[in-house]
Parts: sequence; C-alpha cells; structure tokens
Amino acid sequence: MSCRMIRPLALPALALAALAHAAAPVAGQGPEGGASGAPRTAWGDPDLQGIWSSSGATPMERPDEFQGRERLTDEEVARLRGEIAARNDELAQAEARRTQAGGNVGAYNNFWMERGVRSNRTSMIVDPPDGRFPPLTEAGKYARDNQPRGDDTWEDRHIWERCLTRGGMPNAMFPRSYNNNMQVFQVPGYVVMLLEQVHELRVVPLDGRPHIASNIGQWNGDARGHWEGDTLVVETTNLDPRVSGLQPWSAFSSYDGSGEDMRLVERFTRTGPDSLEYEVEVHDPQMYTRPWTVAYPFALSSDVMYEYACHEGNIGMEGILAGGRAEDAEEAAAARP
Repeated sequence: MSCRMIRPLALPALALAALAHAAAPVAGQGPEGGASGAPRTAWGDPDLQGIWSSSGATPMERPDEFQGRERLTDEEVARLRGEIAARNDELAQAEARRTQAGGNVGAYNNFWMERGVRSNRTSMIVDPPDGRFPPLTEAGKYARDNQPRGDDTWEDRHIWERCLTRGGMPNAMFPRSYNNNMQVFQVPGYVVMLLEQVHELRVVPLDGRPHIASNIGQWNGDARGHWEGDTLVVETTNLDPRVSGLQPWSAFSSYDGSGEDMRLVERFTRTGPDSLEYEVEVHDPQMYTRPWTVAYPFALSSDVMYEYACHEGNIGMEGILAGGRAEDAEEAAAARP
C-alpha cells in the first residue's frame, strides 16, 4: 500500500467549518464550565473542537515487566522516552545506509512516522485489569489461525490495505505508526470527527434518534451520542460483518470478521485546555470471551491535517497480485513433465 500526504484537507474541513460557523458564529468561545474547566460552545455543550493527536508509543498490552502496575514513575517515563529517541536515531542512520544503490529500500522512512510520546500508562488496555486482551473464543482462535492474508484476490488483503478504512471501528480510532490526527467539529445536535488516516468521517447525532435498521452495516458503524456531564458518550452498532475487533488488526483477510456482533461504547472527555481523554469499551462476543476497554489521551495540536491519499497511489496492491500470479506461473511450470 502506498499512501501519501498531499495537501491540507481544505475542502471537507472548510465545508464542516462553514457549517459550524453558520450554526453558531462564536462556537468555541463560550464560557468555561464543568468540573474540568473545559471550554463550552456558544450553545453550552462541552467544546471538543480542534485538531487532536494521539500517540502509539504506549503498548496496547502491558509488558511482563510491568505486570500489576497501571502507571509508570516519572523516572521510568523519562528513561523510556530516551530509549525511543535513541532508537529513532539508529533508524535514521540505518535508512541512510539502506538508500544507497543496491540496498533494500524498505517501507516509509523515519520522516513519515509519528511514533508519539510515551505516556505514564503501562498499557492502553485498562480492562481487563491485567492490561491484556481477554481470552479468545473458539471462533476467535480459528480466525486468528486460519485467515492469513493471501494473494489470490484483492479480498485476501486487509480492508485497510485496500484503502477502504483504517480497519473499521474500533481500529479506525487506535493510534498506530503515523497519521494519528483527528479533527473535531461541533454544531447544535451533532459532533463530527474527521480522522486523518483514510480521511474517514464520523457524524454523531445527539438528538436521541434510534439506530438504523440492523441489516445495514457500515465500516465504522452507526454512532449515536449523548452528554454525561462533560463527557461525550457514543454508542456504535451496525458494523459491517467484515470488520473485526480481533487483534492484531491487520493480519487478516477481508472476508470475515465479527462486526455484526460488535457494540462499542466510547467516551470523550476534555480534561484540560490541551488534553482530551479517550476510552472505548469493545463488546465483541464472537471473538473474545468478555469485553475489553482501551484508553489513551489526545493532545491538542497546532498543526494542520493533510490529505491521506491511498487509492491514488496504491500500486502495492497491483504488485502483490502480480507477484501472486507470477508465483502461480512458476509453480505451474515446475509441475509440468
């Protein structure tokens, strides 16, 4: 897959911003309120607007060395951040050697990566309490062991690799190696989230309307939100059956998932002028024996978001399938008398 950042997301951003401006000319400039002192919109809702950046530097699951601990000390965080910085320097030096004539060009170089800053959490999983994914169901074990990515058809590849979605919800929200930005817009009755990677748009109504018919699936599901104090609570259903909460998220084909059985409960809480706490509770009864919860912070960013162009440069898919046909031809030739 080849994905390029080309230009700021001017058109969708300007369109949404114009909608917000028309509905409330002074949105984001309302009074502060709530226990966190977070700003309010002109119509009184907690203001979540802005460009927010998350970090994938904290591991999803808790390492053995930190079992029994939810938080790191300041000294441990400083040490880990130093180790990450040193590793990034080593990668930059290795890339300089790799790009010499005749070398392996590899994937994206370090310039494009956004590994983020290590937090004081020992894992992004906060439930189960051990910081690990719960045990898999029998269906989950089968999916883990029997759905590898192949090259017979484009459907053998992952839906992210096919430029359809970052992986569907909840994976569309999880921080990875790059493009971890989210821009939030608000108008009365709606919260809109523009996700940088695969430029996915999530529109969350707040008016109490019912979910759409259960036989209609969507990559990121059907979201419905409401406020609980300063926290935006979003419940998502109607996920496409090919979406899966099973981890690792990109190791599988696009044929089957657990989306139609999944239900997600997200919580967005502005904890300070420049901080947003995110939490998602994942109910995936097909793949896991119990629900699990991931939590991590977003930081307000002063940068702009750039277009994530995927289909336009996805020559990787062409190469994968062409390589598969070349291997088929070699095997056929070897089998001839």
